[in-house]
Amino acid sequence: MVNRAYWQELIESAWKHRSIVWLAGVRRVGKTRLCQSLPNIDYFDCELPRVRQQLEDIESFFDTKQKKRIILDEVHRLNNPSEILKIAADHYPSIKVLATGSSTLGASSKFADTLTGRKTDLWLTPMINAEINLFGDTNLKHRLLFGGLPPFFMSKSLPEHDYQEWIDSYWAKDIQELFRLERRDSFQKFTELLLAQSGGIFEASKFAIPCEVSRQTITNYLKVLEATFVAHVIKPFNTHRPTEIVSAPKVYGFDSGFVCHAKGWLELRQEDLGLLWEHYVLNEMNARLQTRKIHYWRDKQKHEIDFILQKKRSKSLIAIECKWLANQFDPDNMKIFREKYPQGENYVVASNISDSFHKKYGDLSVHFVGLHDLIMNVQQIA
Repeated sequence: MVNRAYWQELIESAWKHRSIVWLAGVRRVGKTRLCQSLPNIDYFDCELPRVRQQLEDIESFFDTKQKKRIILDEVHRLNNPSEILKIAADHYPSIKVLATGSSTLGASSKFADTLTGRKTDLWLTPMINAEINLFGDTNLKHRLLFGGLPPFFMSKSLPEHDYQEWIDSYWAKDIQELFRLERRDSFQKFTELLLAQSGGIFEASKFAIPCEVSRQTITNYLKVLEATFVAHVIKPFNTHRPTEIVSAPKVYGFDSGFVCHAKGWLELRQEDLGLLWEHYVLNEMNARLQTRKIHYWRDKQKHEIDFILQKKRSKSLIAIECKWLANQFDPDNMKIFREKYPQGENYVVASNISDSFHKKYGDLSVHFVGLHDLIMNVQQIA
């Protein structure tokens, strides 16, 4: 069993602050294996009928688990998951509970109580950069094409059928159990189109006709994809200046492998790498910062910055441009951004940088970094 040290440490740290930890992430991202790799735990798979029967008398169950560390995997399969977790938090604080699911805690009506103030939320993303060698292949292009779900990444050949099987399972086990949506074909068509257009500016009206549903239904579908971590909605940063894009989000698919599958890419061309690298950088920031508070910037003249982070309690903005190769960077967009927002650090993160360096373009100062150094820098100030 692979020991995913970063995530294990994150869980242990979360348990020091609160007795309830909610671990969310998409299907097959590795939640179960991660939970089972933790030391000194009692593991319960809530998909099993005998486990659900054990948990029917929750007080008796918890009485036998005092001062233990327990895993409630796929906890949404229970009839009253939020009540069970609330009882654990309020009446059995000596018990450490790690509950897992495929959505945010408040996404489904089953979670009437989101346990605000009683739990720590953790988001298990597809594999991070430090984990590539753990799973047996250090080739970054392989990671971009096959994706970051461990079984897909470790496949010896491109697992085309597995991608479609995952989408079918996602509908049956996540969407139907949590949201009970109708019109499977429309929802799956939207999911596939969204993945194929991943990284672009989202306009609901463009999806309504091919999916044969209303614009409002498309908007609701996007909310479901976001709640289940299949889509990441990146909102534009703005101060309502008349020259800025103020409402249209960019939407990214959750995994580069699924993006490649939706686009029909069986191998990667040089021109594909920049977009996939952007997805990879976003995944790393989601994992390391554990936040969705990431923006992009664009004005009406189509000058754009890939990602914007705002420093806590500050007007200072971190501007991040993603380039497959460092020499592909053009400073013009960043110069225009800094004319409007002069405070903050500027980063170019590229796949071919091992040693960070610094360049000036007139008054513009830019840090050129690899992905590891980018994360180290923004973790300290974001």
